[in-house]
Amino acid sequence: MDNTIKKLVVLLVPMIVDCLDNGLARTPPMGWMQWERFRCLTDCEAYPDECISDKLFRTMADYMVSDGYLEAGYEYIMIDDCWTSKERDNNGRLLPDPDRFPYGIKNLSDYIHSKGLKFGIYADYGTETCAGYPGSIDHLKTDADTFAEWEVDYLKFDGCNSDWIFIDKGYIEMGKYLNATNRPIVYSCSWPAYQEPNNMESNYSALAETCNLWRNWDDIDDSWKSVTGILDWFSGNQDRIAPFSGPGHWNDPDMLIIGNYGLSYEQSKAQMAIWCIMAAPLIMSVDLRTIEPKFKNILLNKDAIAINQDPLGIMGRLILKKDKMDIWTKPLKPKEDGRKLFAIAIMSHRVDGYPYRFNFTLGELNITDSNQFHIKNIFESTSSVIVNDKELIFTRIKPTGGALFVVTQQK
Repeated sequence: MDNTIKKLVVLLVPMIVDCLDNGLARTPPMGWMQWERFRCLTDCEAYPDECISDKLFRTMADYMVSDGYLEAGYEYIMIDDCWTSKERDNNGRLLPDPDRFPYGIKNLSDYIHSKGLKFGIYADYGTETCAGYPGSIDHLKTDADTFAEWEVDYLKFDGCNSDWIFIDKGYIEMGKYLNATNRPIVYSCSWPAYQEPNNMESNYSALAETCNLWRNWDDIDDSWKSVTGILDWFSGNQDRIAPFSGPGHWNDPDMLIIGNYGLSYEQSKAQMAIWCIMAAPLIMSVDLRTIEPKFKNILLNKDAIAINQDPLGIMGRLILKKDKMDIWTKPLKPKEDGRKLFAIAIMSHRVDGYPYRFNFTLGELNITDSNQFHIKNIFESTSSVIVNDKELIFTRIKPTGGALFVVTQQK
């Protein structure tokens, strides 16, 4: 995209598509998942407090409640890969590793539900999971029924070790089995993440009819390079994928890595800002026991979360590139008196060692429906101005940092 302004009209009048209507995920799901932070750490002798185990998930559930994450909207605790035994039982059912999950999955599910949280689990459509545990390809109905018996609320269904060309058929079949259980299970699919990197455009109409959310692109890693690489793909494909994102069905750029090792404080604000603008699922993957307060405050920022959870569910888009800055915008649900609301996110690609004094006008972003607008800087709550659509707005963006604003039309 060059420096010309992208018209905002496509945001304001999103395409209507047929979509899954199971009543779930009406706003982007929010929760915690182990993968990016703890990966497939299974050595509980050497790492008793970090290994993928019953203890880890109960502990994180406790922190989700005590530290305000549940109150802020993060309601799912989700197990990723590496939880099963290496073999199924004699009836073909998945079994948890008996040493790491000695009380069984239903017992863990009950504990998580007792905390007011919801419970998610992982499976894989292929012959094996990505980490080499039993896959679901010949056991779709059995696994769907098992997850329902365990009172699972969310299934992440991966696609390693499968035929990516025809992977959509398996996801559609699994979706039917999940629906047949009559258990309300949010269905997170991954088939675009296997087709799109192989130069095959996924069928987003079928995705929206089958899944509540879907991973579009590569796994996120704990680095700024990974975050910007994912966003390059999303912005480059936004016109193709944005119409299929909305209440009940979401594009998913993968987990929030805020509070780990790879992102600075400023980069963490940028990831939060763009994920909220894109109406992306907010799935944390961080050690909640040791996260620094400044990163925790980003994850718990109520104004940022409100932008992400806006009931219109419109996926924001990259509108302008200027001075090595990306500006994304997103229309929000109007106020009760009819005044329009917008969100603006800025992400810096500058690596200079000082805060850059960046200016823009609302007119550049095609926000022009009023004589005056109130602009609030979300991460600097004392910073707000009232301007018209032609006045320059100045903000200082630190190297590889970000900012997030709410724009309110004034009468």
